[in-house]
Amino acid sequence: MTAVRTAEPPRLPVRSKAAAGERGWGGVSPMLTRLAAERATGVLVRERGTLHLAEGLVVHAESPSAPGLDTLLTAHGTLAPEAWQQALKEADDGHGVGRRLVDGGHLAPGALELCQLTALYDAAYFALAPSSTPGRFRYGPAHRLGPIHPVPVAALEHETLRRRDLLHRIWPDPRTDEAPLIRAAPVAAPALTRRQQTVLDRVNGVRTAPDIARELGRPAFHTLVDVRRLMAAGVVSPLLPGPAQPKPPQPPTARGEPPPTGPEQLPPDPHTILLKRLRDALEAL
Repeated sequence: MTAVRTAEPPRLPVRSKAAAGERGWGGVSPMLTRLAAERATGVLVRERGTLHLAEGLVVHAESPSAPGLDTLLTAHGTLAPEAWQQALKEADDGHGVGRRLVDGGHLAPGALELCQLTALYDAAYFALAPSSTPGRFRYGPAHRLGPIHPVPVAALEHETLRRRDLLHRIWPDPRTDEAPLIRAAPVAAPALTRRQQTVLDRVNGVRTAPDIARELGRPAFHTLVDVRRLMAAGVVSPLLPGPAQPKPPQPPTARGEPPPTGPEQLPPDPHTILLKRLRDALEAL
């Protein structure tokens, strides 16, 4: 019998952890990482926001949870709302909104770049949040804002992970980020900064942290930092669904079956309540 030798199959590529670390990949969005490698241009739509890419770089981000660039520019008089609307009407592929604002003398280049980066990182933090649905990418032209200061994907992922870690270290419960906020009654009222007091003044049991950020014309992430610090100090707490109240018996339906009931509301987390009581007791010593 003659033995037939076949060529050995090629070895599978091995991912270099060192190279991945240099790129800053944190596993935030594998699709975004692939699009950056392809130098793609278009829009990545995710559950909580969108990212606009131009040749693999992020040039703009939007999220319902974060105030837009127009809000940050116009809220405190940096830019007149009429100037923003006029720049939107006149923008085209060759001259974006940012270029129109600078050429028209409405904004200095440095001020526009600073506000654009603030809005981009702010919205991208929410857009890159863990999602239960896959993202979708649409190839197309770059955003009409224009290439003000494109951001590499690696830098965006690194900053997103840093912000997640910062919030977790301040207060690990993320429910304060989206739930309506109510005032609490701490054992010993702490001294608040002016920024924190401004946020606290708008806590009314209805507004969420993004609502407060939009009303103040501030980045949403900065407001999350203030809210979590207020939460850690025992000044505010999220308005969570309380235990279901017993309902009076209702008459049966025509078929003799009891009427359907709604979903049961979960009580507050007992671990969170215990931690708050321990914290208040320590602050009272």
